[in-house]
Amino acid sequence: MRELDAILFAYDSAKKETRSVVLATVIHVEGSSYRRAGARMLVDEFGSITGAISGGCLEGDAQRKALHALHQNQNKVITYDTSNEEDAVIGAQLGCNGIIQVLFEPIDFNDTNNAIEILRQAQSHGSSVVGTFFHLDKREKQIGTSCWLEDSGQLNGMVNNKLHNQLLQDSAIAVSQKSSLFREYIFEGQKHYVFLELFQPPLKLVLVGAGNDAQILAQMAEVLGWDIAVIDGRHTHAKETRFAASCRVIVSKPEKVLKNINIDQRTAFVLMTHNYNYDLAVLRHLIEEIDLKYIGILGPKKKYDRMLLEMEKEPIELSKKKLAKVYAPIGLDLGAETPAEIALAILAEIQAVITGTRGSFLKKKEGPIHKKKNNDFKQVII
Repeated sequence: MRELDAILFAYDSAKKETRSVVLATVIHVEGSSYRRAGARMLVDEFGSITGAISGGCLEGDAQRKALHALHQNQNKVITYDTSNEEDAVIGAQLGCNGIIQVLFEPIDFNDTNNAIEILRQAQSHGSSVVGTFFHLDKREKQIGTSCWLEDSGQLNGMVNNKLHNQLLQDSAIAVSQKSSLFREYIFEGQKHYVFLELFQPPLKLVLVGAGNDAQILAQMAEVLGWDIAVIDGRHTHAKETRFAASCRVIVSKPEKVLKNINIDQRTAFVLMTHNYNYDLAVLRHLIEEIDLKYIGILGPKKKYDRMLLEMEKEPIELSKKKLAKVYAPIGLDLGAETPAEIALAILAEIQAVITGTRGSFLKKKEGPIHKKKNNDFKQVII
């Protein structure tokens, strides 16, 4: 389950039981931090926490700040400076060397445009953008999470009319660049900071094959919050009872596999039926999909080489661009032996491909661990 799904579930439970809640959101990070902007946690009136805004160092104090905001029924922005080793509030010598801005928003269940309902709407669409307004001057009123742009281009929520067109323009930039961004809007003599957070649908994993190894791979992918579909031609294997409830399980002939799946750039296929002819038949169709970035084939390299030889005899153009998205043998070289270890290697490779990273050792990486694209506030005078 994705973290936001867990927060939504906790919110719905609290609403049903009339327990007041506060949403804490990391809205900006300067320097290093375990979590980046967009990390969230929900705190109820009894102090119960769902989600996380750090690796554990901030949650204790953030819980107290959340309850304080709830008591005052007022949005608050708190700055945590983890570069200060003498800061007793968040613990001594954390060594993160980051300045973290956290927004606390008490939630009004009766407001259909409250922060969590906005997040729910954003998550239910494709690529969408959520706008969160705040002030670095803590004395100013903190507007908070107030609008969202759906994938159709419609801007919803509470939006100042003078900002409408600018928000549309900047949200479109976030979608096109596939990155959240920050703006400093200056209008009516005031500064308004906004975090435009890009929401993308979960990575879609299609397992072509419903064997025991697919069960393990699906279980581990579910922990990552991926959208999982399992397809097999065998009724004995493609059973919903063999997989988690969140998995779509489909019985299909190989030539009809793609009729059940909407492919985009966040879709990954793993061919693992252990049936050479079935895998080959599916590969013939997948190789032509332009948007598809990842096709993994379980098995030795000689299996893939044989597939290529057979496809070369057919009217299929096997360009370098098409073949570049095929990963065979599948997975990163992690020394994997057991089914669970192999699943780990496969998921790690998919994550690396979809995010455009190399999947190498972080100790050898120069520069910061996290990408800092569009992390600075770009000033816009309106």
